[in-house]
Amino acid sequence: MAASTEKQEIGNEKSEESGPRVVVYGREDCCLCDEALLEIEKVRADSAFFLRKVDIDTDPQLVEKYGHEVPVIEINGRKAFKFRLSAREFRRRLRRAS
Repeated sequence: MAASTEKQEIGNEKSEESGPRVVVYGREDCCLCDEALLEIEKVRADSAFFLRKVDIDTDPQLVEKYGHEVPVIEINGRKAFKFRLSAREFRRRLRRAS
């Protein structure tokens, strides 16, 4: 995951007040995490949502919970994807969560 902060919150004007809350659990130097984030960013232009990136390696409990099974993407607190997702499927699940 790009950025070395343990938790990174990214909103946009449309999403800070409303829209689904998306959390991406991943780690640094994770190709699948980077791919998932690229797909998520493709949806950002036409969908309002709040995005939070969490590096699991900064929290031993998260490492124990997720281990090597990252990325995990939650939408509004519910697990929506693990490992891979497409922009199309992500957009569809966002709409269902709104």
